[in-house]
Amino acid sequence: MDDDEARHRFTAMYDAHRNQVWAYTACLAGHQRADDLVSETFVVAWRRFGDIPDPPLPWLLVVARNMVRQHLRTQGRQGSLESELRSWAEIEAPIFPDETAAARVDIVRALARLPEKDREVLILTAWQDLTPHETALVIGVTPTAIRVRLHRARRRLAATLDTQRAPSPGHGQPQPARKDTR
Repeated sequence: MDDDEARHRFTAMYDAHRNQVWAYTACLAGHQRADDLVSETFVVAWRRFGDIPDPPLPWLLVVARNMVRQHLRTQGRQGSLESELRSWAEIEAPIFPDETAAARVDIVRALARLPEKDREVLILTAWQDLTPHETALVIGVTPTAIRVRLHRARRRLAATLDTQRAPSPGHGQPQPARKDTR
């Protein structure tokens, strides 16, 4: 393959997957670092262009995940994902005319409360639309392990959503009369 063909194929791959790699890195490291991490990911992809399998997205996400981990180690910001999700969860929910938008806010809040492993498998399968096999490649475990993790993560997400949506005790219900103990 000549240089022009390689540039053309690389550009097509970049155009096809840049937004997905950005979304994944933003979920792991926050919006502020995502652009730099995506750039670093595609620098590695250019250097190793001949090694990239088809489809390239799982391979790119593995590289992005490694970049995020390296960043977190060097910066000592192990809680950046948690703080990013917490900041999203603490945003006052506006009144949505669309129930779908309100449900998305609820899901982000619930995700913020889940353990990191649950968030990662849900983000890869639901937001990045990866198959269990592709998700297993990214995380470095077997597809069977991913299916188990995904099942458990979905259960915990559903339980968290139920807890969020349940009215607090006494909220909206008449309170029993208190006895005057004077």
